[in-house]
Amino acid sequence: MNHHLLITFRWAGQEQQLARGGSGMFCALGTRETPWEATPRVFQGPSQGSSRVCQDSGDVDVELPTIRHQPEGLEQLLARTKFTKTELQSLYRGFKNECPSGLVDEETFTLIYSRFFPQGDASSYAHFLFDAFDADRNGALCFQDFAVGLSVLLRGTEQQKLKWTFDLYDVNKDGYVTKEDMLEIMKSIYAMMGRCTEPALGTRVPAQHVELFFQKMDRNRDGVVTFEEFLATCQEDKDIMSSMQIFHNVL
Repeated sequence: MNHHLLITFRWAGQEQQLARGGSGMFCALGTRETPWEATPRVFQGPSQGSSRVCQDSGDVDVELPTIRHQPEGLEQLLARTKFTKTELQSLYRGFKNECPSGLVDEETFTLIYSRFFPQGDASSYAHFLFDAFDADRNGALCFQDFAVGLSVLLRGTEQQKLKWTFDLYDVNKDGYVTKEDMLEIMKSIYAMMGRCTEPALGTRVPAQHVELFFQKMDRNRDGVVTFEEFLATCQEDKDIMSSMQIFHNVL
């Protein structure tokens, strides 16, 4: 459980990068993109499915692929997240650098996320993480999905962070976590960590961790864990909250 909480937050918990102009997962280090509110005006081409970028101060006329998604207004995202205007602009630059279309499919998300765990196979865990960020279940992440989710992970309340983690465990999104759900997540974590797990872990270790998890969480012994059970156990368990405190210290 401790490993999971730390891994869940590891990629997102790079608060200092935001202050330096980075953007965590979608880091735009070294880029020179235009700030969000000063982006060039885009005009849809008449028939070729392309867009023409017009700079206000010059004669540039460049053909680009059609931008498929426009983000929410800056003021709306300021209201929905706990990021500052500067931080949102930094995040957006990084997002657009990695994903010029404004949308991220699961394959692209997996490729980006896997960079953080080259020692193992992060594809399975990235799938679960993608589902957790894809709030409207449309198979693609837009900038607001990313910004809202990241805001919860970095600056949400303890309960909000735990709810986000519970939703990640809830693989089929039915409001309950089963042993099967937890085993899928645990296996994906060990696959992602690869050779970084010391000493090497046996094949039964994920299942053993799942049993320990349910002994603590499934308070009424009905075979599933509700969010209320998850929340109460996390708040009472010193080991779990210790891992949460490590995350808070990173921030």
